Amino acid sequence: MVEDAGGARMRYVDHGVLAVGEGGPVEARLAALHLGLLQALDKHRPQIVAIEEVFHARNSRSALVLGQARGVALLAAAQAGAPVRSFAPSMIKQAVTGTGRAEKEQVGRMVCVLLGIAVHDRMDATDALATAICGLLRAREPVADERPRRDWRAALGRSLRGRR
Repeated sequence: MVEDAGGARMRYVDHGVLAVGEGGPVEARLAALHLGLLQALDKHRPQIVAIEEVFHARNSRSALVLGQARGVALLAAAQAGAPVRSFAPSMIKQAVTGTGRAEKEQVGRMVCVLLGIAVHDRMDATDALATAICGLLRAREPVADERPRRDWRAALGRSLRGRR
């Protein structure tokens, strides 16, 4: 997590990698991811949640699992009432390194330089921080398809009542 420190500056707040278990049932790992995200959102109460857009993976099974995890992240953000902005991987790389074709290692190094920290976790941590940096830098840009948000709980209640 990063926050606006005024002007063109940003401040590092926190980061982490959620332990969701290896090799267990996918529904248990998704539940652990959901709980971890809700706890982080409750602790930090971000003004915006930045998330990487879906990309085309070579392995369809990997793409499916990533899509499920992304759906859980979107659900957690909606439950926390945090607006979400999605960014293409190339836009995230561009925001952090100046080029949309940067390698993961280059992105990781620039994240550490920009935030003045050393990250010893997996690359997932620097990927997430890079996405947060992009979200912070792009937060003031208008979103073409942004519509007034309805309360998801009220909308769900209306749709469930209509099915009875």
